Amino acid sequence: MDTSVARRNILARIRAAQGRPAEPAASEREAAADYLARHPEGPRPPMPDDLVARFVDEARRMSTTVEEINTLNDVPAAVHRYLSEHGLPVQAIAWQTLRDLAWADAGMTVEFRKPEDPDLVGITGCFCATAETGTLVLLSGPETYASAGLLPETHVAIVPASRIVAGHEDAFRLILAERGELPRAVNFVSGPSRTGDIEQTIVLGAHGPYRVHAIVVRGA
Repeated sequence: MDTSVARRNILARIRAAQGRPAEPAASEREAAADYLARHPEGPRPPMPDDLVARFVDEARRMSTTVEEINTLNDVPAAVHRYLSEHGLPVQAIAWQTLRDLAWADAGMTVEFRKPEDPDLVGITGCFCATAETGTLVLLSGPETYASAGLLPETHVAIVPASRIVAGHEDAFRLILAERGELPRAVNFVSGPSRTGDIEQTIVLGAHGPYRVHAIVVRGA
């Protein structure tokens, strides 16, 4: 069952137990929207005018490596360069939304499918990114599978500069504005996975990618 359908069914049962209709009336929806519009935000840190520069700085603080390029056409060569410089295979799986890029011309072998155990490199785009914490925001969908950025040891993310917003509040606002509701999974990725469980020593790659590389596209 689709997750959004299951969620609506659960909420309908809760409303029924409260003696209310399964679906909220238009007036109830309007009242909720009005409350959200009037609800004051909590304090937020000041943001610079250049959100791209702030994102790059904060991402690097979180152990994400970053390269800035000019256009989407430069993406395949940038990915190949990063993988080659780090002695990583130039074979990868990727989101289907990246199918139209000239991967083969750059010497890359890319399959557009969900990752399997042997896959070492996953390439994704992102819905947006937040400058405040250097975080990637990934939404799941039929062509943007969440596992592509979670299972391979190396996660390469394509970040259009125009999709960098100030903070998480702005990211959620953008999701609701463009999608209407949350998808099955929303992943906030702030650098490689890590743990400090053993003697409070930070270890990367504990339960996800060992490395995250963001390619910021200035002209996108």
